[in-house]
This record gives sequence, C-alpha cells and structure tokens, in this order.
Amino acid sequence: MVDVDLSQLPFTLLDDEGRDHIRRGIDLAYFDRDEIILETGQAGEFVFLIHKGEVAEIDPTLPSSTSRIGHYTAGDLFGAISILNGKSRYRFKAEQECLCYLLPKALFQQLCRQYPDFSNFFRQSLTHKARLLTEKRAEGGVTMAGFMLAKVSECMREPLLMAAATDIASAVKQLKESHADSLLVETQDTLGMVTKTDLLNALVLKGSAVTSAVDEIAHFNLVTVAPDQYLFEVLVLMTRHKVSRVVVMEQNALKGVVELTDVLSYFSSRSYVVSLQVEQAANLEALSAASQRTPELVKALMAQGVKLRFAMDLLAALNGRIISKAWEFTIDERYHEQSCMMVMGSEGRGEQILKTDQDNGLILADDTQWPDLASHMQTLTDTLIQLGYPPCPGNIMVSNSEWVATVSQWKGNIAKWARERDGDSLMKLAIMLDAHAVAGNPSLLESVRDELFERCSGDELLLSYFARTALRFSTPLTLFGSLKKPQHGIDIKKGGIFPIVHGVRTMALERRIKATSTFDRLDALAADGRLDRRFADDLGEALALFSELRLKQQLTALETPVGAQASAQDASSQNSSRANRVVVQNLSSLERDLLREAMHIVKDFKQRLSHRYHLEYS
Repeated sequence: MVDVDLSQLPFTLLDDEGRDHIRRGIDLAYFDRDEIILETGQAGEFVFLIHKGEVAEIDPTLPSSTSRIGHYTAGDLFGAISILNGKSRYRFKAEQECLCYLLPKALFQQLCRQYPDFSNFFRQSLTHKARLLTEKRAEGGVTMAGFMLAKVSECMREPLLMAAATDIASAVKQLKESHADSLLVETQDTLGMVTKTDLLNALVLKGSAVTSAVDEIAHFNLVTVAPDQYLFEVLVLMTRHKVSRVVVMEQNALKGVVELTDVLSYFSSRSYVVSLQVEQAANLEALSAASQRTPELVKALMAQGVKLRFAMDLLAALNGRIISKAWEFTIDERYHEQSCMMVMGSEGRGEQILKTDQDNGLILADDTQWPDLASHMQTLTDTLIQLGYPPCPGNIMVSNSEWVATVSQWKGNIAKWARERDGDSLMKLAIMLDAHAVAGNPSLLESVRDELFERCSGDELLLSYFARTALRFSTPLTLFGSLKKPQHGIDIKKGGIFPIVHGVRTMALERRIKATSTFDRLDALAADGRLDRRFADDLGEALALFSELRLKQQLTALETPVGAQASAQDASSQNSSRANRVVVQNLSSLERDLLREAMHIVKDFKQRLSHRYHLEYS
C-alpha cells in the first residue's frame, strides 16, 4: 500500500474505504525534465497526482509564446478529464524532474461510479469549485451552519388575524390567551400589524378607549418574506428595515409571522446576537460595545462555512445600523428629514466585511438652515472613530466640507466632474455611483443619483475614460498563464477585486442600474442581457474568492497587529496593505487552482471591457 496524502479535495469527497482503494491501487512513476507525460489526443490511462516537481499544460494549437496555459506543482492532479472525455485535449510536459502518483483508469472510473460527488468535482465550473472550498473551510466538513439551511417555513408562527373593527379590549384578551406578541389586522386592501407595545402605548400614553378599533393603531408598512426563504436572509431584512417581525406570504396568501426571537433561536453561537445588541443599544457606550464584536461575528461565520455573499449582506446591514444609530445619537431629529448621510466605497457597495476607513458624505435639502453644521459633522466623525471606523486618509468624510453639500450643489459637482473627465473627477463620480443612504432622507440621494445617470450613462467618451481605470493594474499571471509568485505576495485587490468592481460599475452606469452591490449589479446585467449568465456567475464567484482570501489576511492582520508605536491611522493603512497581499506558495492546491482560474476570468473580463469601450485605441 502506497503512503500518499489524500487529505485534500477531491479525495476528501471519498470515505475511508474509497481512500484505501486508492492507496492499494496507485503506483509511483518518475518523469525526466521535458518528458511528455500526456500527449494531445492521447487516450487517458491514468490520473496523475504530483508528488514532486512541476508540470506544464500546453495547447499546441496556440503560438509558442502563449501555448502554456496551465502550471501544476506538488499536490495538484491532472489527467482526469482525458479519461472522462476519452482523450486529452492538451499536452502535459514535465518542466523539471517529476515524481507522480498514478491512479489507473479502471480504479478512477470505479470511484466515479461509487462516489458521484467525486465524479462531479472534475466537471464543475468555478462556481461549484468555490462552493467546495467553502465546505472544506467549514468545521467538520459541514456545508453550512445549521441556521443557513433553516427556512422561514420551519419556524414561522400561526398568524393571529383579526377584523379591522375589532376593539382594543378584545385584541388584548386574544393576545393574552394566544401567548402571542402581535396580531394582524385585516382590512379590505391590505394587512396591518399591532403589537403588545402598540396596545400599551395606545391605552397608557395616548389615552385611547378600550372600545377603539385596532386598525386605528395598526402599522401597515409591513416587511414580507416567502416560506422558502432562508432565516439568514430574514435577519438581514430585519436589521436593514429596523423591525422585529416579518409577515410570511405565499402567492398573496397569508401563511404566518416570524419574530426576531424565532430567528435568533436558530443561532448556536452567542456572537450572532450582535444584531440584537445593536438594536437594543440605548447610548454610544452600548453601541460601541456591540460594534466591537463584529470581528467575532465574522470569524464565527467564516468558521461555519457561511457563503461570503450572505456574510457580506449581514455585515453591511449591521454596519449600516451602527452608523444610523450613531447619527441618531448625535444629530438633532429636526435635521433628519432635511439631510441624508451616505456611505461610499466598499461600505456603499455592501462589500466591506471588517471595518475599514470611513468613506461618507452628506446631502442637504436646498432650503436647509443648519447653523452648527460643521461642528455637528465633526462630532459625528469623532463618534464613528470611537465606534471603530478609522478616519479616511483621503479625508472623504462628513467632517470635510467638500463632502457636505445641498442637492443642487451635488448636481453641479456631478456636471463639473462629467465635463472635466480628469482622474480626480472620474474617481469622485465612481465614489458617488456607489453611495448608499444609511441615515436621514434617502430621497435626497436618489435625486442626486438620477442626475448622475442622466449626465453620464449616454456619454460614450466619458464611459471610455471611466472604464479605462479597470485596466490600470496588471493581472498577476505570467506570459504562460500561471500565477505569478513574488515572495511578498500578489496584490489581490489591485489584480483581482478592483478590475471586477470597477468594470461592473462602468457597465452599471451605462445601463442605469441603481443597485450598488457588485453582486446585485452582475445579476442585473445578466437579466438585462448585457452579460452572459454563466460569465456573470463566474465573475461573482471570482470576486467572492478574492474577497475571501483577502478577508483571511485581514483576520490574520488583526491577530498580529503592527507595532504599538504606530498611530491608529498608520496601523489601519499598514494592516490594509498586508491584507491585500496573498502569498501563492502558502495556498492549498485547490486554492491555487481556483485563484489561477479566477485570474483568467479577470483577464477575459478586461478584454471584453477593452472591446466594448474601445480601450485598445486609448
């Protein structure tokens, strides 16, 4: 029996018996430098698992300068597709002396028949392989944490429905008998909701008579969900809309009610109650304590294999609520309707997992009178620093008067930036395009954004200038298509994240897509026919992979911070630089394979952008 390490994918998709079959059935072979291991068109007889050495994958139909399309090192395998397809599409050549384990064709086919997941691994796209990486990361091989699989239908309560004319006394009696916290009010046109708190306020604070009808105190702006939605999505909605209950509807039929306590009951780790702590925070000290727990939440989500996009949604909603509550604690209520605080950058796109530098601004209604505006904005910036959001090195904050303006002034700025088209102007347009309202009156931002689309979406020359920035950084691939391996690591943000984010942002601007999340923009572009659905999905998975690798670096940087003498801003900057660098040599075989494939998708996307916006001539 050959002693071979089978602790990596795809061998983890087998059970102990399957792995024992491999150990008994494989052999070890030596290949000299430049020896052809598998030739184009040759029938596959073995799956090769590299023990030592390097192998090149070559497409002989391409010019010699570009024919090397793949690169394999210790722990990588190749040759499976040649067995599944009957012959090899490419040539595999030893680039140095190699030792390879040989898994015979008959044994490989037997394993594929016995273990469908093992067979599917070799036929899957980047989307499916990335899912496997997520599963591998989960403790104990769990696909997702239990709460990620829990559906609304599993924990919804029976709805307590009453007629609109029912009096308050009857409603209180019914709630007590049913041990419920809320009831639904049925009117001709819509449903309303009344909670125990609503009833108490009506009777004690407002002096309502017990004979008053319940529809007089009901709320009608309800948040609805479907029975087959995940509870995790419901938590995001509750956090975003500041509600503790949602109504379950299926094809316009009432099915039930889900309460925040029902959702939280599915969460096994105490870290998941961060959202509840944020909601219950009655002062800045309590809010700060809850805010400081978000890294703990991130670690727990990642450890349990939660899909990154879900984690991003939850953290974006939480950060939005933290900033919104900071606004409520520091800004007088009389100014709330006359202003809109917006977050920008990764926070605006909902793609910030851990807190990074502040990127925010303020939009004022044209007739706003706010005498102490500057001092209030400085207080707000200081408050956010206290909550763990470092100041922006570029000073894009509400404490900077350049990022505080009326609706008309913002529209004038947009017209100026669109006209000038220089680097600074294009950067500011991009920043505004990602802006997301977190406090105050969101309609003010919508008015400004409409102006941005009106000025820019049909301007081909501006779009060309705007798109060019996506090509600013080179893709970290060698001329032969393999990953570059600098000792200090490749910059995952410049080489992978930024080209996707800005390229998709450009296309969203052209198509007047109002979504700010890159993932939502990709969905909209696919629905619009602007992008092929599979390519849009692959771009999304590539972005998720880059973001996850970066997040792992960020979490490591948190555990090994820079020197104590560095200022908070310097530390943030240095940690950010460290977090962006991924050392390829430290990745697992599957991670290297996925990263290489993702970088090729980025390269393809850049070529498409270049063709669409005529960047090859610029």
